[in-house]
Amino acid sequence: MARLLEARRPPGKPRAAVAATWPVGEETGLPKFAKALILPIMSTMNISLPEGLKSFVDEQVSQRGYGTSSEYVRELIRKDQDRQRLRSFLLAGAESPLTPPIDAAYFEGLRDRIRKAAKPGDGE
Repeated sequence: MARLLEARRPPGKPRAAVAATWPVGEETGLPKFAKALILPIMSTMNISLPEGLKSFVDEQVSQRGYGTSSEYVRELIRKDQDRQRLRSFLLAGAESPLTPPIDAAYFEGLRDRIRKAAKPGDGE
């Protein structure tokens, strides 16, 4: 897709401007399953790294099957987002009020509710 956008980009025109003109929705002529594969417009960010970190990134890209260093960095960012989301869930759980212990009686009560709901003729 990126190669198609590059091929359509006139010299001197920014990538975002070309991507914004790429047809979307029904205009693409693509089948439904392929429309979900159209990537969002991406911004560019330049990052300065010491030589040691750049070498590490290059090594990870080649060893772990990433196509570019950008793919590797995007994956790191996604993992960090997931980690932060999990941390917030854990903190919210830790701050929530205590509940009664979950024991055999609790599970037996759940089973009773399911049995009652599954009985034919109840309520209908």
